[in-house]
Amino acid sequence: MEAEIFFESHLPDALRRAQEYVGKNGFVASLPQLLHARTTADYDNIIWNTWFTSYSEESVVTTPQGNHVIVAIHGGGIFATPERFEKMFYATPDQNSVHGHTPQHAGKITSQEARDVLEGKLPDGSELPIYAYQEFKRGIRELPMRYGVILDFGLARQSLRGYEDFEVLKDDPNMIVRAGGVEANAAYLDKFRDRYNTKTMGHWHPYNRIDADQPQTRFIFLAGNQGGWGSEDDDFSEYGYDCEYGIGGDAMLGGAARFIAVAPEDAPMNLRDISFG
Repeated sequence: MEAEIFFESHLPDALRRAQEYVGKNGFVASLPQLLHARTTADYDNIIWNTWFTSYSEESVVTTPQGNHVIVAIHGGGIFATPERFEKMFYATPDQNSVHGHTPQHAGKITSQEARDVLEGKLPDGSELPIYAYQEFKRGIRELPMRYGVILDFGLARQSLRGYEDFEVLKDDPNMIVRAGGVEANAAYLDKFRDRYNTKTMGHWHPYNRIDADQPQTRFIFLAGNQGGWGSEDDDFSEYGYDCEYGIGGDAMLGGAARFIAVAPEDAPMNLRDISFG
């Protein structure tokens, strides 16, 4: 399996090209796969030295019992296709529209999509396993390529939005779900810390500033830069992907995107030998 980078100024275009590349035998890299690739790669590899869009999303939905939860899906969820993105981009800006952006620039999802994703049912017709967070934290034997995790919204809100100590992040529920499990999370954080012997890493979420009653979805972005600076300096914290911003889950759903697609095809030498899980 070999990898290729697909960058476009319009996210659906990048996703479309990545999906065309992988065909039926490959995959677009989710956040756990990107983090696994970094964990196994040298620091001078491009995987560390620019930012990437993960094929992972986090949706805020309400259960039939009235509880707010986060449904994180790795490997393609509600916004798994370029066509679903375009429904959002071309929707009327009227706030009553079931599509379009929220005031905080997440992608709106319909009530039906919100109900379905709780059961692992997606708009593209596919179904995937959904795990409760506590079960996921204990460990799932042989996780599939595409799966979801349900995390209580109140628990997710407790995460600090900003630069946090690595030992705290190792037990952070959002970070554990984003990384693909407790062991994968610890391995990535150790590798990140050791790059420049930093003390903290950026970890961002929108859950303290959104309307949780509005079903919505965001993609997760992975920052990175060649210098590796900025992880502990508040002066750089606002600048984003040119600094060691860490992992961002509160960016606008749209704009430019940089996906990694993995398939049995030729690939650049600097990605050829990385393990993506």
